[in-house]
Formats: sequence, C-alpha cells, structure tokens
Amino acid sequence: MSALTFFDGAISREIAGHKKKVHCVAWNLSGRRLASGSVDQSARVWDVEHGTCLGKELELKGHSDSVDQVCWDPTSGDRLATVSGDKSLRAWDVRSGSNCVAAINTSGENINLAWHPDGVTIAIGDREDLVSFVDTRKLRVVSVRKFPFEVNEMRWSPDGDILWVTTGTGTVEVHAWPSSRKMLSMKAHTAGCYAIDVDPLGRKLAVGGADTLVSMWDTEEYTCLYTVARSGKPVRVVRFSMGGDFIATGSEEHFIDIADSQTGACAAKLSTGAATNSLAWSPSEHILAYVGDAQPGKIDRHARTSIRIWGVPSGAMA
Repeated sequence: MSALTFFDGAISREIAGHKKKVHCVAWNLSGRRLASGSVDQSARVWDVEHGTCLGKELELKGHSDSVDQVCWDPTSGDRLATVSGDKSLRAWDVRSGSNCVAAINTSGENINLAWHPDGVTIAIGDREDLVSFVDTRKLRVVSVRKFPFEVNEMRWSPDGDILWVTTGTGTVEVHAWPSSRKMLSMKAHTAGCYAIDVDPLGRKLAVGGADTLVSMWDTEEYTCLYTVARSGKPVRVVRFSMGGDFIATGSEEHFIDIADSQTGACAAKLSTGAATNSLAWSPSEHILAYVGDAQPGKIDRHARTSIRIWGVPSGAMA
C-alpha cells in the first residue's frame, strides 16, 4: 500500500472527560493507555484499544495549576509523570490507582518534559530556561542547568547517549549524556525551534519552528535531508509514527499534516478545525491522538476539552 492511500478509510473517535482545555496527550509503552493533561489541573488515563475507549478513565489530581506535559516511563506501561505551572513534577503508578507516588518541587513553572530511555532520568524545562534533571530512583532533582537562551522541547536519542534541545534562536543544541557536554549547535531554522522528534531507529531528526517549516535531518552528519512547507503558521509539534514511516505535524493551522518520512510528500491531511496543541502516535498502531484550541471567537467545548483519535487500527478495520 502506498503512502498516499494508507490512511484511506481511517476511523475517527472522540474521548471526553476533562472540564477545561486539554494541553497534552501521550501513549504508554504498549499503546493500551492514553494519558492527558488539562487546564482543569488534572491528568487522566484512558483505557484505549484500537482507537476505542474501553472503560472509565482514571483521574489524577494533586497539581494546583494547569497540567502542561505528561510523559510515560519508557520502561513501564504503568508509570507516568506530569509537570505543571505549580513548580512541581508528580510521579504516578496506575497500579496504585489515583494516588500520587511522589511530588517533587522544581525551581520554576514547568513547560517541557522528556524521560530518558533507561527510565532513570527525567529532564524538565521551565519558563526561566532552566533544565532540571530528576532521578526517578531517588525521587529528587539531582542537577539543574541554566541556558542563556529560550529552551523549548527536548528529546533523548533512542540509545540515551544524546539529549537534543530546541531553542528560541533557531538552533538545536546537541549534548552528550551523561556528561552533558555540548557537542554541536545546529542552526536548523531562521526563527525559533519549537518542536522536535527522533525516529524510532535514531537515524532521523524532525524539527519544527516558528518559520512554519519542518526540517528533516540525519543524525550522523547533521545534514538537512529535506524541508516540508505545507503550513503557513508556526509549527507546534512533530511526531514520528510507529516504525518511523510517517511524520505528523501540528501547527496553528487548522489541520494536521501527515507526511511520508522518507520523502516529505503528503500522505494525508487531517482537518481539525482548530490549532493543534499536542499530538501523539500510538507505539503499536497507526493511530494518532491529538488535542487543540477552540476557534478564535467561538465557544467550542469539544475542541477544547476532548481528545480526538484518528487513524488505521490494526484490529478494527476488517
């Protein structure tokens, strides 16, 4: 099946439950659970299979401000972390129900979150451009690094040897781990870089920016393979699909662009009716979860408080 016809007949579903705008979504290791964070100061965990919500969600309360990022432990399908503007990270284990495992104070209002592939370290970025590193065994901040520029999204390489940091100056800072030694400052865009993702094999890096472009880079020589210019507005999020075949781009446009990751050619265009805040591919199926803003000047509860799921489930299309 070609990339141009792969998503023909894709299903679409809606999951509702949050009381206010949803900021973020993330799938767990198996693709069976979907987590979300909201302005209503809660996170929720949904039992999801083949794009269908199977049961009542688990509500995680404790933050005193908007939950801006949620991330699952890459080594466990049960543990997740949330960060908030309340200057804290909260750790959860769904096997314990809605009880918080630990609340860890940080130095600023947190907006970014990345979990190391070995499950031991979490990097947290805040509005003051401080990156705090949390040891999940000790359940405390073990080091803090101040950057002299705006720090946006971060990503670890699949083997955990590299931490990529996007910046407001249009660069991607490449740091070795665990030494934190800066290896390279890659000029990726002409305006701030907001979004980044790495393919599952660690060979390609996708970067999205305020200049409305998505650029694709190889991770050996850090040369640009191609750019995608189908959005006319700043790019907020880029994500590789299971296997790395597709790259989804969410922006301030009212659609999500699905591209063939090999060529950048458009494979599908998903109309959203709103700007996209966050999106995530299931690690086990070609299913995309996404959330967005309401249209300016309109009261659209669903665009703000619901999670949309779209794609081609492996077991539900026959």
